[in-house]
Amino acid sequence: MSPSPFYVDPAFTALLDSSFTRLLGAPLIPAGHADRAGWLYERAPFCVLAHNTAHDPIFIYGNKAVQRCFEYDWEELTSLPSRLSAELPNREERQRLLDIVKRQGFISDYSGVRIAKSGRRFVIENAVVWELLDAEGRRQGQAAMFASWRDV
Repeated sequence: MSPSPFYVDPAFTALLDSSFTRLLGAPLIPAGHADRAGWLYERAPFCVLAHNTAHDPIFIYGNKAVQRCFEYDWEELTSLPSRLSAELPNREERQRLLDIVKRQGFISDYSGVRIAKSGRRFVIENAVVWELLDAEGRRQGQAAMFASWRDV
């Protein structure tokens, strides 16, 4: 039997939530949701996306809110190098942010311009970006959460 895709995988959802909680002191997923993976993927009122630790990281997760925002479906998003979520002039700034997150563990007030599949440019505001760390403290990637964005 093959593993579940990350969007319905309770273990990956636990990694997102436990890393967020450990670093920021509050849960990503509010208490009371029996199907935490389903709630985060289908119904969360905020965007959550994550990339892996590859040399050129690939998105490994993006909930439905992210898919609407970036205009990619699951298959498209999870084959996209995460650097392509920013236009070329903004990629250096994005990389500086990711390097800070790697050193500090998280940043909680990030804003930056991103680009959707159609070429539509938008600003994400007050994003939290954090390290995905497993129970042994090993890096599994980085994730971001934001609830606010606007077209530019």
